[in-house]
Amino acid sequence: MTEHRVSYTLDSTLETVESAERSASELATEIGFDEDQVMQISMAVREAAINAVLHGNAYDPGKKVSLDFETTARDMIITIRDQGPGLDVSKIPDPLAPENLLKTSGRGIFLIRSFMDEVHIHPSKTGTEIKLVKHVGGPPAGGKEASQ
Repeated sequence: MTEHRVSYTLDSTLETVESAERSASELATEIGFDEDQVMQISMAVREAAINAVLHGNAYDPGKKVSLDFETTARDMIITIRDQGPGLDVSKIPDPLAPENLLKTSGRGIFLIRSFMDEVHIHPSKTGTEIKLVKHVGGPPAGGKEASQ
């Protein structure tokens, strides 16, 4: 696999979510991930894009979402940035807590962490950046890496 990088600037719309998911699926397939891995990657990107558009940018037409795909010999790295007020990671509710089990939302970050090998969330006052990493050939020996 050759190293490759592509970047997009997207509007804060639901079409952005569809476009991000489709791009992730196409690239993951091209790289050679299996069908299950492609689904995991595309769903993680979908959830991250929804968070960027809905929670980060609040559908503000003046704010953009940046989407970067980078492939290396070892990894597929997806970075999604919004222009919102920044995410307070400590305030993300645990979707497995009894009081949250029947809620229909609030599982995005949980799913992203479940589907990807590494997840790094970097909030700031000018937006949140989430970096998703899927290792080519699966997680390294010893299992899944810790995510933030």
